[in-house]
Amino acid sequence: MKDLTQGSVTKHLLHMSAFMAVSMAVQTLYLLADLYWVGHLGKEAIAAVGVAGNLMMIVLALTQMLGVGTTTLVSQAAGRKDQPRAELVFNQSCVMSILVGLVLGVCGFLLRDAYCESLSADAATAALAKSYLLWFIPALVLQFPLVALGSALRATGIIKPTVRLQVLSVLLNIVLAPLLIFGIGPWPRLGVTGAALASFIAILIADVLMVIYFEKKYHYLRFRFPLFRPQTRIWREMLHIGVPAGAEFVLLFAYIMIVYGIIRGFGPAAQAGFGVGARVMQALFLPVVALSFAVAPVIGQNFGGRRGDRVRQSVYSAVGIASVMMLVLTLIAHFAPAPLIRAFSNDQRVIAFGSDYLRIVSFNFVAAGIVFTTSSAFQGIGNTWPPLLSSMTRLFLFVLPAALIARTPRFEIKHVWYLSVASIVLQACINLFLLRNELRKKLTFEGLDDLVPGDATAA
Repeated sequence: MKDLTQGSVTKHLLHMSAFMAVSMAVQTLYLLADLYWVGHLGKEAIAAVGVAGNLMMIVLALTQMLGVGTTTLVSQAAGRKDQPRAELVFNQSCVMSILVGLVLGVCGFLLRDAYCESLSADAATAALAKSYLLWFIPALVLQFPLVALGSALRATGIIKPTVRLQVLSVLLNIVLAPLLIFGIGPWPRLGVTGAALASFIAILIADVLMVIYFEKKYHYLRFRFPLFRPQTRIWREMLHIGVPAGAEFVLLFAYIMIVYGIIRGFGPAAQAGFGVGARVMQALFLPVVALSFAVAPVIGQNFGGRRGDRVRQSVYSAVGIASVMMLVLTLIAHFAPAPLIRAFSNDQRVIAFGSDYLRIVSFNFVAAGIVFTTSSAFQGIGNTWPPLLSSMTRLFLFVLPAALIARTPRFEIKHVWYLSVASIVLQACINLFLLRNELRKKLTFEGLDDLVPGDATAA
């Protein structure tokens, strides 16, 4: 375990962010490489992978729920030097991840056809989306134990092993994807199904290697099968922290579904342009997402160790670093969007739709960076309800105007992007206001044991 209650908080944030960024960079490289190869199959294939890939938002919501609960409780226990409590939470998290993943897999296959048909712009896109989900759903199921194990390591300040395993897995995926998509050599030509199968194989190997690492190398948190027996008290504590964080991703999924519904009438090119633009933006957000992943364990350990001054320093440092990074990315996306989109599609309509999307939404990049870091600060403290409130406010203020504007005769897609920018800027302001109040309430040293919420304390 790495003690994050000592030393420079900025150094801890940058150190952990750097390794997380490497992991995410490789993961993003896979996403972009996958999109590149699928792009050679046509705009219907791009749109199909975009439609099917939206299920990833549900998985992100559920894994965020489990991961945030695990990271917060384990990091706070580690900050208090309570290793038995940390190990108990770790084992309970493993059990929850397996059960939730299995339930998601069953539901995914039952609803696969209806989901693809309802969101695809045409029958060809729907058929390709169904084929993609054949192996992509099992790949999503395997994400759950992987996230639980990685979150526990991150909570204790350990990043390198997870990064190494993820890099290995992603490189394997990048190699397998073109072989299975195009049927190179002895490999069968599977099209979009091959892209999903490559993901499944790579994630399966990552799961196996992560379990081996815990068994052979890591000793602070160990698998204890007697601790696998479900304990509802621990589950309630994890869910109390994790559910609001997961619900934020559900709201994001709802936002994406609304956008797809609004632009459906513009055809596959519009859906493909939005899909490519969203993937590119995801890649651009990599540094600030890596930073936000570091914020929660740093604040969590210091909050558990009653270091209020270091919690405040972590918040100020994270927000400052995020703002600078996102300002640079704003300039890139605003002034050179077309080359970013053109790398993944040579269809002029796709490039036009995707470029407009990136150029406009770049105005919310700084605000988005503030949202990421402040939300992670709430996670470290153990109160994730305020960010959920701001996310709900953002979605509400986006949906109603978008629905009304979409019915007007002069409606253009760019109107949706401008509404999105305004809603995220408002969300950032709300997050800052709520976090300021939260820090004022929680970081009083007198009587801290009474002020720390029950879900964030040892039993």
